[in-house]
Order: sequence, then C-alpha cells, then structure tokens
Amino acid sequence: MKIPAPIDLQVNGYKGVDFSSPDLTEDDFIRACREVLQAGTAAFLPTMITSPTDVYKRNLPIIARAVTSDEFRNRLLGIHLEGPFISPKDGARGAHNPDWIRKPDPAFLAQLIDWSDNQIKLITIAAELDGASELARSAADSGIVVSLGHQMARTDDLQRLVDAGARALTHLGNGVPAVIPRHENPVWAGLANDNLTAMIITDGHHLPPSVIKSIIRTKTPARCILVSDASPIAGLPPGTYETLGQKVVLDPSGRLYNPKGNHLVGSSATLPQCASHLASLQLSTSGEIIDMAFYNPLKLLNINPRIISKASPIYLGEQ
Repeated sequence: MKIPAPIDLQVNGYKGVDFSSPDLTEDDFIRACREVLQAGTAAFLPTMITSPTDVYKRNLPIIARAVTSDEFRNRLLGIHLEGPFISPKDGARGAHNPDWIRKPDPAFLAQLIDWSDNQIKLITIAAELDGASELARSAADSGIVVSLGHQMARTDDLQRLVDAGARALTHLGNGVPAVIPRHENPVWAGLANDNLTAMIITDGHHLPPSVIKSIIRTKTPARCILVSDASPIAGLPPGTYETLGQKVVLDPSGRLYNPKGNHLVGSSATLPQCASHLASLQLSTSGEIIDMAFYNPLKLLNINPRIISKASPIYLGEQ
C-alpha cells in the first residue's frame, strides 16, 4: 500500500550526527538532514534534547540557518526542543542528563527563541513542575506548540497545562519510570485527557502492540501522531556506539539500548519504518496511518499540507 511520505516531529539525529552535540557542524547537520529526507520522510522537526546553555547558543543558530534556507524550505518545519524543562527524576528524564535540566523559566525560553531566530515550533515540558503553566503560556504566546512529556504528571497537572495552552503528549507510554503508581500516573492521565494529542513511537521496541492498540483505540486516530524519536545512531549498522554521553548497543533487531541500565536510548528507526511496523500489526487502516503520520502532525503545527514539498510516497510493509 502506497501512502504519502510522512511528517516526523521528533528527529534527534541520524547516521552518527547528533543535533545536540557540542561538536555539531553545519556541514554535518545538512548532510544528516538530506539523508533523513532521502530515507523517505517528507519533512521533519530537528530535535534538540536537554543541553548545556553553551550548546543551545551554538547549535540553535546552526539548525535555524538550515530551516530558513532555500534547500530545506517546507522540509525542515522548525525546531523541537525536548527539554530542558522536564522532570529530573530517574526514569521520567530518560536519557536526558540531569545536570542540564532546568526549572521552568520563561526568560530562558525567550533566550532560546532568540538563538533559534524564532524557529522553535514545538517544546516538550513536564506538566507537574512549578511554573510549568506560566512557561506554557509564554511558549503559546510565541507561537510554539506545547507538548507534555518526560514527566510524573497527574490528571490535575495535565488539565492545568491544557488550560495554559498545552496541546500534545510527547511519546506517550515512554519517558516514564518502569514502576509507576497503579492509577495516578502520566500514562493513564494522558490517555484520559481528550484535549491532548498523543505522539507515539511505533518502532517495534518502545511500545508493545497491546499498548499501541490501547492508545489508538482510546485516543482515536484523529488524536494520535506517529513519531520516530530517531537517535543519532539511526541509520547505522548494528554495533556498539557512543551517543548522548553513554555507551549504547544497536542490536540486529533494531533495538537501541544502554547495556548498563538495559534502557532504550531513542530509536534506530525512521518514520517510514515506524509506519510500516504499525501497518504490520494490522491495528489501523492505511487511511488512519496516513492521518497519524502525515495530516495530524501538520495539523498540530498549523501547517497547510499543500505547502509540503513533493516527496516520493512510501510503501507500507517495506522496512
């Protein structure tokens, strides 16, 4: 089955290029972006995870120049900041370095926006943090979509952030500890909030089929978005690598993990591969996958699908 090339809202790097690296160069960034697009993604948001201040100051202008260039017009749709305003708790913070996590700070957000030449389009924050509502309002007032993730938020936390302008959930079902309270936890709370669209990683490793099915059935395809969460190791062959400040293993199945803690470190998949894996589970129709992989991400960013530059369609089932 042929579908439009998808739109990815979370790409952290590709083929050894880390968008949050202090050593990122303009040439490497451009090469990685070209290869993501050549691998079948129509357009995407380059994503920076929680980083030191000097890395934001250095890398955001590099990314912004590419976003605004003629080559990547309507292919790089802006920047996704995943952090630094997230939970510092183990499990909830995932692979993010706790030394660089910050409390919500609208003034620092304004500085990030300035360094990015106003190209930040999506930000992931934790809903339960003191000051999260004020930060969300500042982001929304600046035209940035607020998504909630890497958090320990409860039902009331999410609703408070919805009232402040939050619209989505970052990789629902991931970015939480392995052991959480039975009922009051970010997964149940996120599922229950009809105002929040759920981004989900369908790479075959982050979520088991039963959880994917439960999220899609509860949220409906109208309120789900597929993302890859592609790591800097995505696109590379199986092996042992250093990325995001840690030793990781990419095994032949595509599972990318830290052998010390046995936890995932992002995805090794592209979004076309994630869409194909979802198709293989036979949980969604091709039309629903098109909505979740193409139309819904553009709707979240308030982008007209007709401006997306032409890209070759992908074929579901090809991984």
